[in-house]
This record gives sequence, structure tokens and C-alpha cells, in this order.
Amino acid sequence: MLVVCYPKCSTCKKALKWLDDHQIQYTKRDIAKDNPTYEELKEWYGKSGLPLKRFFNTSGLVYRDLQLKDKLPSMSEEEQLRLLATDGMLVKRPVLIEGEKVLVGFKEEQWKSYAKR
Repeated sequence: MLVVCYPKCSTCKKALKWLDDHQIQYTKRDIAKDNPTYEELKEWYGKSGLPLKRFFNTSGLVYRDLQLKDKLPSMSEEEQLRLLATDGMLVKRPVLIEGEKVLVGFKEEQWKSYAKR
């Protein structure tokens, strides 16, 4: 299991603590130091079943600075994925990846059902 996160993010800290508390083993990857590639993002998006907009960190400074709220609707999926691959701070986190399952963001109820599988 891979958890892509940002060490200073309070939500990521909460998610990692939850995994530790439930004795779930994982590999941690710092999204700021090791940004997801276009290929990874495309694969994760396909496996997640989520709208692509859910992969954007809409509360982040980079998202606001680039005024993406207004720009995303007119961008193709490929353009959006390529943009996400340019800066880890654009990506909503944490991202949990294991096999065919991808979760974006931390919602305890969603993670609980995942851990029971």
C-alpha cells in the first residue's frame, strides 16, 4: 500500500495516524519531493472512479494562484492530468493506492470500509 502525502498537511498526519492505529502497513511518499507523474495520475484517476476535479487540492495556494476554478472546466482531461503532474501541491492528498483501489483525501468512514476488505 502506498500513501502519497505531504508531511506538513494535518489531514495527511491524521490519515497516517489512523493507518498506524489500525496496524495497517504502508509506504509513505512525500508528494512535494516526489511529485506523481502524468502516467501515475492517469492510472490512479482511472482506478478511482472519481471525477478528475476531486484530484485537485482546491483549497491550496497554487490552485488559487493559477485561478484554476475558472480554467479547469475548459481544459481537457489530458491537460488537467498534465497540470497535476507539474506540482504536487496541486494534488489533493493523501492519496492511498493499493492494487486496483485508489482513495483520494481522508474520510475515516471510507477508509474503514477499505480496511475491512
